[in-house]
Amino acid sequence: MEMKKGGLEEKAYDFKDIESNSLKYFKGDKLAADQWIRKYSLKDSNGNIYESSPDDMHHRLANEIARRESKYPNPISEEKIYSLLKDFKYIIPGGSNMSGIGNNKQIVSLSNCFVVGNGCDSYGGIMRIDQEQVQLMKRRGGVGHDLSHIRPKGTDVLNSALTSTGVVPFMERYSNSTREVAQDGRRGALMLSLSINHPDAENFIDAKMEQGKVTGANISVKIDDKFMKAVKNNANYTQQWPVDSNNPEITQEVNAKKLWDKIIYNAWKFAEPGVLFWDTIQRESIPDAYFEHGFKTTSTNPCGEIPLCPYDSCRLLAINLYNYVENPFTNKAKFKYDLFRKHARNSARIMDDIIDLEKEKINSTLKKIKGDPEPDDIKYPEKKLWEKILEKTNQGRRMGIGITAEGDMLAALGIRYGSDKAINFSEEVHKTLALEVYRESVELAKERGAFPIYDSKKEKDNPFILRLKEADPKLYKEMTKHGRRNISLLTIAPTGTTSLMTQTTSGIEPVFTAIYKRNVKVEDNDKNKKIDYIDEEGIKWHTYNVFHHKFKEWLRINGEDFNEVKDKNEEELKKIVEKSPYYKATANDVDWIKKVEMQGRIQKWVDHSISATTNLPKDTPQEVVAKVYTKAWESECKGMTVYVDGSRGKAILNSGKDLEGKVKFPEKRPAKVEADILRFKNIDKNGGEDWIAFVGKIDEKPYEIFTGRSEGAMLYIPPTINKGKIEKISNEGESSRYDFTFLNEGGFNNVVGGISHQFQREYWNLARLVSAHLKEGTPIPNIIRIVKKLDDGGKEGINSWKNGVMRALKRYIPNNTKSGETCNICGMPIIFQNGCETCGCGEKCS
Repeated sequence: MEMKKGGLEEKAYDFKDIESNSLKYFKGDKLAADQWIRKYSLKDSNGNIYESSPDDMHHRLANEIARRESKYPNPISEEKIYSLLKDFKYIIPGGSNMSGIGNNKQIVSLSNCFVVGNGCDSYGGIMRIDQEQVQLMKRRGGVGHDLSHIRPKGTDVLNSALTSTGVVPFMERYSNSTREVAQDGRRGALMLSLSINHPDAENFIDAKMEQGKVTGANISVKIDDKFMKAVKNNANYTQQWPVDSNNPEITQEVNAKKLWDKIIYNAWKFAEPGVLFWDTIQRESIPDAYFEHGFKTTSTNPCGEIPLCPYDSCRLLAINLYNYVENPFTNKAKFKYDLFRKHARNSARIMDDIIDLEKEKINSTLKKIKGDPEPDDIKYPEKKLWEKILEKTNQGRRMGIGITAEGDMLAALGIRYGSDKAINFSEEVHKTLALEVYRESVELAKERGAFPIYDSKKEKDNPFILRLKEADPKLYKEMTKHGRRNISLLTIAPTGTTSLMTQTTSGIEPVFTAIYKRNVKVEDNDKNKKIDYIDEEGIKWHTYNVFHHKFKEWLRINGEDFNEVKDKNEEELKKIVEKSPYYKATANDVDWIKKVEMQGRIQKWVDHSISATTNLPKDTPQEVVAKVYTKAWESECKGMTVYVDGSRGKAILNSGKDLEGKVKFPEKRPAKVEADILRFKNIDKNGGEDWIAFVGKIDEKPYEIFTGRSEGAMLYIPPTINKGKIEKISNEGESSRYDFTFLNEGGFNNVVGGISHQFQREYWNLARLVSAHLKEGTPIPNIIRIVKKLDDGGKEGINSWKNGVMRALKRYIPNNTKSGETCNICGMPIIFQNGCETCGCGEKCS
């Protein structure tokens, strides 16, 4: 992008030039270059890209932030802002900011996090939330909302259903809506939460355990202190609805320990649900002091680091801790506190400017909605949504300043992650950050005005404010006199993609592993690439070592020649790692007690929350997961997620498992088999079509499949029906047919006759081919690859059929099963997780 006085001159660049420039910028790191091009470069709806490298992006950001700065006293110059952003060295705005600031080609939000909710236990209220989350996701936001207001299953309702279905069906609805929203190479992110006090809590906890269910959402249980004490004392716990009522309509007694054990088992086995220690969150929350203005916290964003009230949002920014270490990886290493303090205050000023830029974006969104051709009554919910968000943005001016590279900072200082020294040092860094950003927020209040509803009396008993008062009485006195510009300021996000740009560890996490292996496909015409193995389809693969960036820096500083090290065998590399500060400091090495203690100590100086995962080795017993969660509560963490190696898709960084073995079925087909109904939309040139698949099962494994368009009265099955039986009917002198039988809501059998003949013949013949493979016990990933490679002859109808079959069968693949393919973005193996294909860079590849 070319700079001109007073602004930027835009021109589209050739993709090869962008790719070359970005690869050079990231010093050959193809993953970082690809991610920046795909997610953060300035582009239009036709795919034209208007930035040749991340340096252009940083000029774009600096230009816009400086524009807002110029409207206030004592502005920071554009050159100064650019120097802080340049090379991702010190200050890194969140992904929505990088892609959205100065972007006049798309109307997107700069907020990373939203929470919505109206507390209405009605179809109207529930459907309004569904629409609101989609409207926010299409503007690139991640959304959270709470389900605790929904009436429990089996309770009376005043409509034709007579009794409530409870929260689980709506979880699936919200999850499916999330999966349907594309965000320029990303998919929408959703957090669903429910109070442990809700009578449907057990069903909520189990909702994702059925294969393929609620795959578009993270779920977390809001746990109160009373429940944790009941668990500790093996006592009963009273659930009720409404959950916050002093005069509830419904109450029920449950064994707290039994329900707790279910949470622990599911987290141990599947890494969900996460837990939110809700009393701690509300007790520590500064915005909750302003509940009269609607700031009562109800849920969190998808990764849990920003608890929010309905219709509030937050923008994110991370400070790269590694670059405050002077003489890294040497015995002269020290942390540059003076520079860190200065930049912490700069970051608060920049974030306040970004809030103003977000207000501009919201007003642009409202202007677009006003000009849209739809009738006003159709546009009203979206318009009202953004008006509510604008109101909360004005009232609180909430920001989310955090960090990345905590693990690399400690390693560069020669401090082992998880040690007492590391915990003490990290706490001091985060205490320093908290004091400085609050100090700057007070200065901004003097220059620009406090957030409109600031009232020192409302906050005077807040634990976080009292810690600031004790640490710096002068700051507290200034704050009570002049106010504060922002209602809350701090968080620690996962910074997944940000850490790719900074080439550091993510958030407060340790390095996942110093070295791992990556596989790349060897093309037949590539004679120079070493072939390490050939898979069952005859595809050739080359395996090579991938080194963590800062570990490579340690090698360089300590006199190791990387070109000599990179091809060493596993045993030799292990000995080299043992000499480094990353030894015994990786995600699976760190003592979980110390990890939780560290999170709790840092949490004291973070007014929002922390997104962090406690990693546990494979074969960790369930009791350890229980101890992790209990220790987190006792340490006053606000939430916790546990990941046992191998329980979810992250296990792909290890050797993983081979494709599942062949399934053995009875030689003769039973007269009737259990069956699932799967409904989905297939998209072709004519738009969206409703499709349906009948999947016959034996011992819960798919045995046969029939699928096609669900058109015509013969195939009508109520949308609430998702199971039944398939019966093979063989009449003398006639061809066989397959009937589908299901129970209607009145308990009577309904029969859909001849489902095998309801679809077009070409689909039926292809379905017979797939069914034959299923009956032979061919591993499902292999069948999917066969279907994927079928020649459709350019017929989009068959293409839709292929997509439908693949989508249906993926739901039955065990978690962590390799697909046999690699991600075209990061080159790492693709595995199946909850019916989706997942790769190492976190992208959903299907």
